[in-house]
Amino acid sequence: MSVLRIDKQGARHVLTLTRADKMNALSAELVDALIAALDEAEAQGAKLIVLKGEGKNFSAGFDFGDWQSQSEGDLLLRFVRIETLLQRLAASPCLTVALAHGRNFGAGVDVFGACKWRISAPDATFRMPGLKFGLVLGTRRFAALVGAERARVVLEQAATFNAEEALRDGFATRLAVAQEWPDIEQQAWDTAQALTDASRIQLYAALSQETPDADLARLVRSAAAPGLKDRVAAYLEAR
Repeated sequence: MSVLRIDKQGARHVLTLTRADKMNALSAELVDALIAALDEAEAQGAKLIVLKGEGKNFSAGFDFGDWQSQSEGDLLLRFVRIETLLQRLAASPCLTVALAHGRNFGAGVDVFGACKWRISAPDATFRMPGLKFGLVLGTRRFAALVGAERARVVLEQAATFNAEEALRDGFATRLAVAQEWPDIEQQAWDTAQALTDASRIQLYAALSQETPDADLARLVRSAAAPGLKDRVAAYLEAR
């Protein structure tokens, strides 16, 4: 069974996470599928990429389902692949739109935050607990959206914030119930066609605040500290 459904409508690619039974948690397979889908979309000249999740939420973040059978090196590679996904999304020449609903966690929240249009259903909540096990993932990008002080308050407590708070802080760009999402996708499609491909790419490059090498180095340093599995175990036991 596929973990990702890809619907192509010309230069519009809709990527739907289909692990609803696992709250669309980011398994290694799903992360690889998302990266491949982004590569394919760019190679095929897509203008718009939409991400959404089946079931009761967008994404529960890192899939801890089989973490005990993996080495610390295996886990580190999975985190690096997630960072690769986030960087590909954030630097995409396409207009990227994330549609979030339900309870969202960790790397799933980071995927939402890496997109240009971030549409939250009124029922959505967000929580990023990675620092509970010492992981620095998506932190700089979150601060770029909400401000360093707000990011510190949220992340040092691993606090849950709701859709209205996400909109207030600039993490979400709009609130909309799911019934409005088709209209928003059409608005995004119209926007994606407003400029030539070359002009859109130049605009996104000029506005980018991405620091990919520094972000990757910060992640690797945090995850490579000895005892990663012990930290994960302590986090899972306490949550």
